[in-house]
Amino acid sequence: MLTDLEIAQKAEIKPITEIAKELGIDEENLELYGKYKAKVSLDSFGNKDGKLILVTAINPTPAGEGKSTTTIGLGDALHRLGKKTVIALREPSFGPVLGVKGGAAGGGYSQVIPMEDINLHFTGDFHAIEAANNCVSAVLDNHIFQGNELHIDPTRVVWHRVIDMNDRALRNCVVGLGGSSNGVPREDHFDIVVASEIMAILCLAKDMDDLRCRLDRTVVAYTYDRLPVTIKDLKITGALMMILKDALKPNLVQTLEHTPTFIHGGPFANIAHGCNSVIATKKALSYGDYVVTEAGFGADLGAEKFLDIKCREANLKPSCVVIVATIRALKMHGGVKKEDLGQENVEALQLGFKNLEKHIENIKKFNLPYVVAINRFTSDTEAEIKALEDWSINNNHPVSLSEVWAKGGLGAIDLANKVIDQIENGENNFKFIYEREDSIKTKIEKICKEIYGATNVEYTQDAKNQIARLTKLGFSNQLVCMAKTQYSLSDNPKLLGRPEDFTVTIRGVTPSIGAGFIVALSGEIMRMPGLPKEPAAERMDVVSGKIVGLF
Repeated sequence: MLTDLEIAQKAEIKPITEIAKELGIDEENLELYGKYKAKVSLDSFGNKDGKLILVTAINPTPAGEGKSTTTIGLGDALHRLGKKTVIALREPSFGPVLGVKGGAAGGGYSQVIPMEDINLHFTGDFHAIEAANNCVSAVLDNHIFQGNELHIDPTRVVWHRVIDMNDRALRNCVVGLGGSSNGVPREDHFDIVVASEIMAILCLAKDMDDLRCRLDRTVVAYTYDRLPVTIKDLKITGALMMILKDALKPNLVQTLEHTPTFIHGGPFANIAHGCNSVIATKKALSYGDYVVTEAGFGADLGAEKFLDIKCREANLKPSCVVIVATIRALKMHGGVKKEDLGQENVEALQLGFKNLEKHIENIKKFNLPYVVAINRFTSDTEAEIKALEDWSINNNHPVSLSEVWAKGGLGAIDLANKVIDQIENGENNFKFIYEREDSIKTKIEKICKEIYGATNVEYTQDAKNQIARLTKLGFSNQLVCMAKTQYSLSDNPKLLGRPEDFTVTIRGVTPSIGAGFIVALSGEIMRMPGLPKEPAAERMDVVSGKIVGLF
């Protein structure tokens, strides 16, 4: 059996100029990064008004349930059916590529290529975001060192440095040591790049002017009088615009079956909003009749944020939602241990249906049509697949067996047809879960109770104080972005299935004013991952000029 990398390396790949031409993008609007990838001009738009299809999932296992693979395969299937289709994905984070989870370019025969480039440095967007983020840190610390005209309280610096690597040793550190010439000592923290607010800002910015406005208002610290200090106060918005001017342009690549794909941006879904850029999505909608995109983790995280944050900020209306479910994840939610997920267990599978049921209910709360996609794995048995199909049919849930990993677009023809049917015949009265005018607490509680199924929401004293201060500062009209474990509907990763009678505890509330939301922290959310005992990096190499060991 070929690895993902071997499949990608054996694939025929067209010059990206050909892919662009098929969309209607001429070479004048392309900035080529080699023969097979390009950035597209911010001014280039087509004349279509495409249908937007969102791919989400149930609460996943640690390895993920194949949302990207399903997204790519569905796009290829629509392409096979003669529909002008464009895919819009997030860029992979470099750290996890060398860690345990792998990349985000799909898998098997449902991939985007050039896979190695996409999973490594790609077009340098993440490097630019890293540089811009750390420019803020450097200038901020220098300002404090050079006299501190803004009266910044070094103990209330909320801006973290970032690096695109899994490095637990950098989570908590002290900077400015080594004497008076080396800065003012203070506690600092490193996050991974995808957790940077600049990543979220870039992905929600509508254009260059909007990017500038969002950077201007970004809060980086507080004064001794507890007043916010912004990037505009530091006088470096222009410098950041210079660093990010090329990163703001979306990247165009292709699938194994040559379906055009925009890949741009990649914020965390359990901290930020977990979607690709607004610019890439809107550009895709202008060129395609159908656009297939994804949102990170389960529907309780990525989909809720896609619908409540991204769609509201960008004035988007999805036409259909695909909910990816896997036999292994449902068995996990039915009580099966990770090491036993490959063994047939219909009884546990049926217990796990409650998790899928809740995610379906959540999509219904947004008044959107949906299809359940069973992403088939080689360990799935016929009895297990039949049990899930029967449950879906008996409960009037549109369902399709997806075999895109093994068959590419051919494995999602039925899924594509059912998605088209839902778009054309399903009821779509899209609405949000909360209103912008709601108080911060009301927004949080609507999400926790409506989407997670919580009975109560409790706040630590720190969270109560932070909400009061943010409200006093005039930030109560910001949207809410929940930081929560992806493994459970609750804030406890061990509560699998469909928990009942649980309380969500909000332990902190922090402003991401540039992004346009306030982050509500529940549970223990890691902003800087660590490497496993045996990192994937140990298996990677370059042999005779060719990459090996990359998935």
